[in-house]
Amino acid sequence: MVLVDSNIIIYGIHPDYQSVRDYLAQQEIAVSDITFIEVLGFHALTEKDEKKLKQLFSVCHRYGLDAKVIEQAINLRQQKKISLGDTIIAATALEHELLLVTANEEDFDWIADLKIHNPVTS
Repeated sequence: MVLVDSNIIIYGIHPDYQSVRDYLAQQEIAVSDITFIEVLGFHALTEKDEKKLKQLFSVCHRYGLDAKVIEQAINLRQQKKISLGDTIIAATALEHELLLVTANEEDFDWIADLKIHNPVTS
C-alpha cells in the first residue's frame, strides 16, 4: 500500500498525466483524511472533477488522525517549518510505514525514514 499526496490525486485526473494513472492503477492506494479535505475542499472544483475525484477516493483506504499520527506530526513540526497538511501526510506515512507518493519531494526529503516516490518524474 502507498500513501498518495494531494498533488498526485490531482495529477491523476489530469489528461496529460497518463503515466501517473498507470502507476496508481498498479498500487493499493491510501490517503490521509487531510488529502481528502484538501482535494475535495478546493474552492474552484468543477462538478466534473469532483465526480472523478470522488470515484478515485472511493477505491482508496483513508487514514484518519489518531494519537500516534498526532505525536509524529508534533515531532516533525518541532524539527522544521512545514505546513500542517504536509506534516500530517508525512506523519501518517511514517506511522503506518507507507511509501509516500508525491510530486513535491523537496517538501519531504529532509524527513529521516520517510520513503518517497515521484511518479511524475520517474
